[in-house]
Amino acid sequence: MKLREFIAPFEAYCPKELALEKDFCGLQIGSLDAEIQKVLFTLDVRPQVVEEAIRIGADLIFAKHAPIFRPINQLTDNNPQSKMFLDILQNHINVYVAHTNIDVVADGLNDWFCEVLGLNEVEILQKTQTKSLKKLIVYVPRTHADQLRQALGEAKAGMLGNYHHMSYTSNGQGRFIPSVQANPTIGQAEQLSIVAEEKVEFIVENQYLPSVLQTMYRVHPYEEPAFEVYDLNPASNGTKVEGIGRIGHLAEPLELSTFIDRVKSAFHLKHLKVIKASHISKRQLISKVAICGGSAEKLYRDALAKGADVYITGDVYYHTAHDMQESGLIVLDPGHHIEVLFADKLKEKYEQWKTANKWQVDLMVSTVNTDPFEII
Repeated sequence: MKLREFIAPFEAYCPKELALEKDFCGLQIGSLDAEIQKVLFTLDVRPQVVEEAIRIGADLIFAKHAPIFRPINQLTDNNPQSKMFLDILQNHINVYVAHTNIDVVADGLNDWFCEVLGLNEVEILQKTQTKSLKKLIVYVPRTHADQLRQALGEAKAGMLGNYHHMSYTSNGQGRFIPSVQANPTIGQAEQLSIVAEEKVEFIVENQYLPSVLQTMYRVHPYEEPAFEVYDLNPASNGTKVEGIGRIGHLAEPLELSTFIDRVKSAFHLKHLKVIKASHISKRQLISKVAICGGSAEKLYRDALAKGADVYITGDVYYHTAHDMQESGLIVLDPGHHIEVLFADKLKEKYEQWKTANKWQVDLMVSTVNTDPFEII
């Protein structure tokens, strides 16, 4: 199968447009027309991961962290990092990256964190964008309705929350009389035509509406398609909010020490850093928890504002830790590497798409531990 076919369901579920400003997401090395047979999911693209990909014959490395995140001044074999890029190119390996878009998307990495921690009533921690929604209604002959639904779904009509290709259909009759200047698909000039039609309704994000309409004109069989577009009332879910980080509630309050044990168990950790004021006991009850993977120390104020008892994130800076401590917020720093959950969970999604689409492709998760830190 082609790489573009392989990533199509992923980009429908997790569009690159969700990424934070100046972040890179998408195909970083290779070709969308490359043939894909074996895929390796990983958090990081490191020399050992590339060696593993070559050993198993992977055509695609699907990673969370982009291997190219600084300018490359030379491609030589005189150091492991630049040699890694030569190995990728020489072995025709493609590299696709999902970074902050998988952090933002509903049912993405931060929601997966909430699942393993047992959080309920989960909400966005910090809003990143608000999108206006439109209602698109298209009238189409019943014989062409499935083709239209599929094409408009691929153009990103009918995306809402964790679902895509959403539509509603009702049956009816279309009536029209073509003029002598018309070139009708169905019917004769100046004669009444009655056609079994379907009324297909979609919710469309405003940013995708032009491409959706362009697709509609391309696939619709009629010379003049009949359609309607409406603004949705914001009070009736006319906007879609996206955001980074999550905040939710434990099923029942836990003592801090018990909750720390839960975090260590959920992320397979022997140790983590705890930031708290000296007067806060480890018997302090924890009920509301905020979390954001990666290095998201700046969001601690959002966690405070939303009433979190604990905020979990990685790579907390020394002086920021002092500020957190003074604020009274408890912060747990389990490190950046907990994002390795990405590889297993994304493989699970792809197994579903593989079954649904009857793909003949092998899916594997890297066995290389890319965590650079060792606690001694």
